Amino acid sequence: MDQQPYTPPTTAALHTLNGAMYYAAPQPTAPLATHRPAQQAAPVQVIDPTAIHLPAPAPTGQDRDVWPARLLAGGIGIGAAGAGLGFLLQTLAAATTGLGLLAVVLALVWLLKNSNGAAGGGRGGGAVNVSVSVTNRNR
Repeated sequence: MDQQPYTPPTTAALHTLNGAMYYAAPQPTAPLATHRPAQQAAPVQVIDPTAIHLPAPAPTGQDRDVWPARLLAGGIGIGAAGAGLGFLLQTLAAATTGLGLLAVVLALVWLLKNSNGAAGGGRGGGAVNVSVSVTNRNR
């Protein structure tokens, strides 16, 4: 292992025509190589970056058995329909209960309004005039 401290390579500073400074890297003495660890013995394959890699097409026809997928989709659909129907019936029950309670309250209000406090009810309200005349012919 190299025990020397790291010294950055010296680069030449160049100047443009207007005086701005830029640095030029020295030309490499050998072509650049990719680093490969020692345990990687397989040759490196060059991959074209412009190549489009599409997934393999799905099997069709005799190679594909679709009945399990259909069965699963049907089961999920039936379960979802059952849950939806359950929510619908629960909402309908709550609505009818609310309407029934509202009808009872309105009926009680109507009865209390129209009874006028008389035991017999009716529109007249108050005392009733009764005249009774009795005659006895046997006398």
